[in-house]
Amino acid sequence: MQLKKLNDKAIDQLFEAVLTLKTVEECYIFFDDLCTVNEIQSLSQRLEVARMLGKGSTYSQIEAETGASTATISRVKRCLNYGNDGYKMALERLER
Repeated sequence: MQLKKLNDKAIDQLFEAVLTLKTVEECYIFFDDLCTVNEIQSLSQRLEVARMLGKGSTYSQIEAETGASTATISRVKRCLNYGNDGYKMALERLER
C-alpha cells in the first residue's frame, strides 16, 4: 500500500534503504548520519507516546514520563484513532 501524499521516488528510496538495515547497530549508524539527534529523539518519543496511549496511560502520565507536549500526544492519538494503523502495526510486531 502506498499513500498518495508520500508517493515519491526519493521517499521510496529512503524506505528501501531502511528495509536493508539488519541490526539495531546498523540503524544507529544510518540514522546518526541521516537525522539530527533531536529528530531521532522526536521519532522515538512519538512511538513511546503511542505505546503508552495504547496501554491506557493518561496525558499527564505520558507528559511526565516522556516529556512530550500535549500537542504531540494529541497528534499521536489522532493518528491512532484516524490514521493508517502504522503505530499499531509496528508496536504489535515489537511485542512478538
